[in-house]
Amino acid sequence: MDFRGKKYERGSNWSDPEVVELLQLWADESVQIELESCLRNQHVFNRIAEVLREKGIHRTGDQCREKIKKMKLEYRRIKDNSKTPRGGRTWKFYEVMDRVLTSRPALAYGSLSSSMMAQQVLQGSMVESYHHQFASSTLPFGHSQHPELMEIKCEEVNSDGHSLTPEPPQAMSYQQGSPEEQEMERAFLERAQNDSPISRVEIPIETSVSPSGFSEPNMANSSQIQNVVPRPGFSALHRLRKKRKGQRMRDPLDDLLLKTLTSQRAMEERFLQMEERRFQRDLDAEERRMQLEQRRFELEREHEFRMFNVFAQMLSILKQSHSGSSSSVAMPRGLDFSQALSEIEGMGGRGGNLQEMRVRPLAKRRVDVYGFCNPSGFQRSPYLSARGNFASIFQGSSEEGYKAYHADKYDEDKNPNGIINFGTSENKLCFDLMSKRLTQADMNVIDPPLLQYPDWKGHLFLREEVARFLTYYCKAPAPLKAENVIVLNGCGSLFSALATVLCDPGEAVLIATPFYGGITQSVFLYGNVKLVYVYLDSKITGTNTRPFQLTVEKLEKALQDARAEGVTVRALILLNPQNPLGDIYSLSELRDYLEFAKRHELHVIVDEIYMLSVFDESATFHSVLGMDRLPDPQRTHVMWGITKDFAVSGIRFGTLYTENQDVANAVASLCYFHGVCGPVQHKVAQLLRDRDWINQVYLRANHARLKAAHTYVTDELKTLGVPFLNRNAGFFVWIDFRKYLKTGTFEEELLLWKRFLDNKVLLSCGKAFECSEPGWFRIIFADKTHRLQLGMQRIRKVLEEREQEILAEEKEQPCQSDQDGKADSTDEVIFVSRHQEPTCASSSSLGDLIGLLQQQMRSSDWLQKNTAEQFAQEKPEIYDVFSKLVGKQ
Repeated sequence: MDFRGKKYERGSNWSDPEVVELLQLWADESVQIELESCLRNQHVFNRIAEVLREKGIHRTGDQCREKIKKMKLEYRRIKDNSKTPRGGRTWKFYEVMDRVLTSRPALAYGSLSSSMMAQQVLQGSMVESYHHQFASSTLPFGHSQHPELMEIKCEEVNSDGHSLTPEPPQAMSYQQGSPEEQEMERAFLERAQNDSPISRVEIPIETSVSPSGFSEPNMANSSQIQNVVPRPGFSALHRLRKKRKGQRMRDPLDDLLLKTLTSQRAMEERFLQMEERRFQRDLDAEERRMQLEQRRFELEREHEFRMFNVFAQMLSILKQSHSGSSSSVAMPRGLDFSQALSEIEGMGGRGGNLQEMRVRPLAKRRVDVYGFCNPSGFQRSPYLSARGNFASIFQGSSEEGYKAYHADKYDEDKNPNGIINFGTSENKLCFDLMSKRLTQADMNVIDPPLLQYPDWKGHLFLREEVARFLTYYCKAPAPLKAENVIVLNGCGSLFSALATVLCDPGEAVLIATPFYGGITQSVFLYGNVKLVYVYLDSKITGTNTRPFQLTVEKLEKALQDARAEGVTVRALILLNPQNPLGDIYSLSELRDYLEFAKRHELHVIVDEIYMLSVFDESATFHSVLGMDRLPDPQRTHVMWGITKDFAVSGIRFGTLYTENQDVANAVASLCYFHGVCGPVQHKVAQLLRDRDWINQVYLRANHARLKAAHTYVTDELKTLGVPFLNRNAGFFVWIDFRKYLKTGTFEEELLLWKRFLDNKVLLSCGKAFECSEPGWFRIIFADKTHRLQLGMQRIRKVLEEREQEILAEEKEQPCQSDQDGKADSTDEVIFVSRHQEPTCASSSSLGDLIGLLQQQMRSSDWLQKNTAEQFAQEKPEIYDVFSKLVGKQ
């Protein structure tokens, strides 16, 4: 390829053959002497570039010089650190650079004429060596042409300022009368006539090596120059030269150049320190990855051991049965029943507590949860109604933890030992952006209409802006209408209003668990509407391709069970993105859910409050409003608010879009109790109107910060070996702490939650989301880095203590098998399947062991990885013996 005439930038890429040619020219002894004897060496590299061009390598002198400087920097970094580059591979040019830079003698000047002689030698030997010694590009680096070479001196002076002139060594003697000296004196006078500092004679006296490999002259001070005593026989010319050199040493530009060289050396050292820190971070990350891999390997080995243990117990029971002992064969237990449900039940005349634990079949739990079966049975306050009494004692773990957090809130300066809140779903990463935007001049407007009663649906200018906003971000196929928009003070009020206008007291809505627990208070406590749960689990089967997957079959079954119990279901609630799972429903899934609701004439309430909080480009959010055709538009109602997406949970603002005017008018009549004040409506309209700021500033920063915080928390969980659902939406991670529960009950889950709270970190346990499996927790990661770091340290401490306790208990009970399942991971989820193993083989029935074995097989791909064919190939001798034994039986 012909590169002639092409302008190259400094530091362009070099191929290995080009570097070989450059090193062969640069490593020549005469070239090294010339480079060491002068401060400005551009002409040397220009001549090297000319020789390279004759060889077909078209480079400029600047490019040659920059390449040599970079190679010296790399050489010094490796030599100073005594390390090889990352990956264990040595630098291919290290030996050549080491031979050139370390095996040369120091240059000594017996007289001033020797410098001139070196320059004369260079003038003649440079070109000769170019054309004779390095005519072939195939010479090895270790050739004998440069056994002893001096260290290079490549400082570049790009400006026209003065350069630093070193002091002549004190031990130098001068001889008069020789022809060489007279010729030198004439040359010196000619050079002295030019005031440019470039023409000064450079006589280095000692050098110090910088981290990059450059030789920097150490300058003597002016007092040393003055102490030099003139020797007898010095000519007037020598005294004149000494006087001029003393004047030059006082030149301020010399001090400036010295400071520049010092700064360059400091920057090089700083660069090497940064490189060291980067390498250390890479090593730490690699070590953490290895720890995670080791943990996964250990879990896999434990899982194999448990499976073989179950096989051994089964064989033992079969052997006993064959010898005449009787054993009962029962169906696997625990398949159709779940853990106990905390339910408030009247103790009235009997007195005692207001709560008791009861175990109910799953079918019954689905339908009469949170229903008023016997309100008069509660122990009531004489000042409250039955509903008021029930509301006063309705308090879950989330409310308890929230109160404790506000009583002892963490503050970096005032209360560093306070509670860190990882339980409340708030975005605390963008307060700086929102406070700046909400205090600008266009926000601070107080007009008379804003201080008066508005239209109960909301001011028209706000509803028009909401319609345009949703049309744009939901990708609606047609512009949405302002008349279909209703504004309330938060999505909680919208849930309450919709439950009131869509359902009669005692009727129900369908919702999949786990789900955001605040919906219970909004729908049940406020509107006396039941919730029918569609229980989801973490197991992956043929129909479930991911943990906690919602399918139409599960919706159908829950609906039929509710109707069999006589419960009327009026609506279906969908959360997209889902809280606390973080799932994003695909278009096909949404269409299936809506078709299911249409078949059964159910209203669909779709909560899309995390619509703009999908922080990874690999995940795509699909809004119901963006569908080309809704199966039943008159029964489809979409909710959205600014609380989550714009990090302003303190501003209560939610909006409902529905094409059913009857529903819109009914909800609007309740806006009298849930309205938004006029100044807030103006601010929200201005915020939603500023599309450029939202797209270019806010969303970019918000998504980047959410992704960084999510990555930090999930990396910490991987290091701990804790399974979790890996999703890219919302502010939360759904974590599996089941291996830290010894018995796997909700009571033990609550104890673990309280233990986190005692260690000053607030999480949300699975019971608060009506999860069917004890041990799942939700953690909020949308927080500042220092709080995330401190909070994860406290979580790590609790988990390590709990793990030690479980190990100690297992040592006391050697017959008890450990309960940790195998950590199975895919591209989207890491989860553990839990089970309760029997204490001893003798107390277990064959049915129990079969069910346990089936559970183990479903939770692992061990059988797929370890087939009989693979075993036959790996160990044919053992396989033959086993086959013969099976054949005899």
